[in-house]
Amino acid sequence: MQYILIADDNADITDVLAAYVKKEGYEPLIAADGEEALRLFRQYDPAAVLLDVMMPKEDGYEVCRKIRAASDTPVILITARGEDFERVMGLDIGADDYIVKPFSPNEVMARLRAVLRRMSRTDREKNENILKVGNLEINLEEYTLHIGGQRIALTKKEIETMWTLASNPKKVFTRDNLLDSLWGYDYVGDTRTVDSHVKRLRAKLDKAEHAGWDIATVWGVGYKFELTDNKE
Repeated sequence: MQYILIADDNADITDVLAAYVKKEGYEPLIAADGEEALRLFRQYDPAAVLLDVMMPKEDGYEVCRKIRAASDTPVILITARGEDFERVMGLDIGADDYIVKPFSPNEVMARLRAVLRRMSRTDREKNENILKVGNLEINLEEYTLHIGGQRIALTKKEIETMWTLASNPKKVFTRDNLLDSLWGYDYVGDTRTVDSHVKRLRAKLDKAEHAGWDIATVWGVGYKFELTDNKE
């Protein structure tokens, strides 16, 4: 079950929004003050937060700051005041959207669906930049490679080589394939560059145990990412 946290000290507003949230297929969590909002947020990890700005104990801005310091969960601020500087401040502290009272519940739900779609798209983009095979994890966005949680210090070209090979398991890449795709067609060099590069890469990868996979040499042709029988 996914939750939507609704934080507002006006019970009429929370009742209406809770009913609409249920229609969207989520379970509402209701908080009447900032402290309760943070407690519920930490306990239930909701999919999104509808957050009133003017609340007892801790206001919506402070709650938003604390949420954003720990999470990228979507936050929509709701307030009775619509001055531009307040909207800007809300967005500057990390709110994803801003709605001014009085509002239509349908508008709130439309804004909610929009921020959840954006979050889903961002998650997909992140996943597309992260490759996991056995105990190997390559992050092409951060240009990092971990084996069994241990970070292996590689150059940008070495990480790109591993991404190319590991994202196409069992596919044989000729030395010319790798030279062209990783160094470019206009690179002045020969296929021995690839062999030297792979040799250095293997030496670094062998610093960590990786029984489930390896870079295999296909003699007379090139290299491939091979999954072994003992993969984890």
